[in-house]
Amino acid sequence: MDREILGILQVDGRTSNSEIGRRLGTTETTVRNRIAAMRSKGYFEIVAVPTPRLAGYMLSAIVGLSVQLPHLNEVSNALVKRPEVRYCGLSTGRFDVMVEAFFGDHEHLLEFTTDVLGALPGITDVETSLILRIEKFSYEWDPGAR
Repeated sequence: MDREILGILQVDGRTSNSEIGRRLGTTETTVRNRIAAMRSKGYFEIVAVPTPRLAGYMLSAIVGLSVQLPHLNEVSNALVKRPEVRYCGLSTGRFDVMVEAFFGDHEHLLEFTTDVLGALPGITDVETSLILRIEKFSYEWDPGAR
């Protein structure tokens, strides 16, 4: 039932508990209690996610960073604090850090690359890929999928 509740909320986070209960054949109280239990355990949060365009970010980029290992945490900690950075992950393979970031324009991207990344110690290589068109931008996830 918890997965079904989450599935409904992922489609429309404003769906009322009584509507969820009606769809699942249970009471509003049961839905409210299950949501409260899941939230108290940190299983999910209810948030509004603005699109990058609303914030004035018209340019999307994926940035791969090669970083000297002693500086890995320092670099990632600095990047997660940046408003442009939507996603920052430590990775294996060609790059040590993968970043998804949004920028107002090319000048903003250049400033980020030179002033922010250029000031961080340990970065040995930067590869930036501009996203020409976003085909899917979603936070939907099926917790039951394997």
